[in-house]
Amino acid sequence: LLVATRRRAAWEHRDRYVRRLAAFARSRPEWLDAWRDRAPRDPDALLVDAQRAVDRAWDSPARAELLREVSPLITAAARADHRDPVPWRLALDHARGARAGHTYFEELWEAAVRRAPHHHGCHVAALRYLASSWHGSHRECFDFAETAAQDAPEGSLTQALPLRAAFGYLTDGCGPAVERARLDAAADRAAALSARLPSAQPWPAELRNLLAHVLVRLGRRRDALEQFRLTGPYATSFPWDRDADDPLGRFLEVRQDVLLAVASGSESTGTDASGARSGRPGSERRGRPEPRDH
Repeated sequence: LLVATRRRAAWEHRDRYVRRLAAFARSRPEWLDAWRDRAPRDPDALLVDAQRAVDRAWDSPARAELLREVSPLITAAARADHRDPVPWRLALDHARGARAGHTYFEELWEAAVRRAPHHHGCHVAALRYLASSWHGSHRECFDFAETAAQDAPEGSLTQALPLRAAFGYLTDGCGPAVERARLDAAADRAAALSARLPSAQPWPAELRNLLAHVLVRLGRRRDALEQFRLTGPYATSFPWDRDADDPLGRFLEVRQDVLLAVASGSESTGTDASGARSGRPGSERRGRPEPRDH
């Protein structure tokens, strides 16, 4: 599977597969450990192992220190295939967790975009770093996201990057206000992209789950209902785990609430996905977003 993504330069698919395989390897590691022993320089095994190591370190209280120890794994994965942008996405995530400075981050970013100028995973990683280091400067995050979206080709998931910035603003209680028109424009751009993608498929599901979440927060329930329809059965943990310990239960609850509101003609009233009134987007969970948000 991973060899095929390299041969076809299918970097977006490769990024998703690596994340899921690494998550599986954390609980069932034998196959990956055996693969690494059998083929220590295999670029696919190196990349999955590096992702697993970063994920494991990220969950530790000693995150920054542990992340520095896994740097050689990321370097080895990047050197194994110089065309592959996914190790550089991982390096950007690593830089954020290790609290690396802006100069180092910019070097990583330049290396990433040389390999794939519109790679969605690298752009999301950069947006997360910027949001973290700027301490709530959401307008600057929007500037970065909107520029990337404007430059992205039609059909690229990077066109929905402003939606990530909008989610960051709506779930973060700090920073100056962002104009409502800017939030709506981010949702509209993502909705246009969603309409061009196949319905009821797993790979666009996170985009549509995130878009539905943002639309509900903005009080746009009829638009959110369309995203639930396009999503079909593919609920994703993110972003519903921001509001509840049971993300699937939260997804089903919000979807049902949206359906009832639209059916009753009250789609512009009531509470949003966080429990706040729909006319004033906000969150009951104040403070910093979680590491994998934005």
